[in-house]
Amino acid sequence: MTDLPDFDLARFTPYRLAVAAQATSEELSRQYRDRFGISIPEWRVLVHLTQADDVSVRDIEARVAMEKSKVSRAASRLEAAGLITKRAHETDRRLLRLSLTGKGRTMMAELLPVAEAYQREIETRLGPAFEALEAGLAALLEQEK
Repeated sequence: MTDLPDFDLARFTPYRLAVAAQATSEELSRQYRDRFGISIPEWRVLVHLTQADDVSVRDIEARVAMEKSKVSRAASRLEAAGLITKRAHETDRRLLRLSLTGKGRTMMAELLPVAEAYQREIETRLGPAFEALEAGLAALLEQEK
């Protein structure tokens, strides 16, 4: 049997980033799930549509780091709830275009302040370390491009 090298998972940055991302996402999701009845994938689709209305499932998939099937299922649930509309792309019928409905915009007008308050809470918790975290995340995400 081969001896394994020492490896401190608790100090392994990719692992810690993933755990922190999941924990913060779950913490926020409890607030919008309880109040608005939506899931994390549904939130990601909706919030993306507040930034760029009338976009394809493929665009959302690329921007919110979710598999196409998760985006599609979330979009179907949101359409059934009357929060978004789906329509075929003008030139490529394989692509679906998504848009917020009036009901979706109304809900997001209530939900976005909840997200902004959570952002302020994170900034407060981190204090002076927040700016360094933001700079570090920007550097990591820039390398992805």
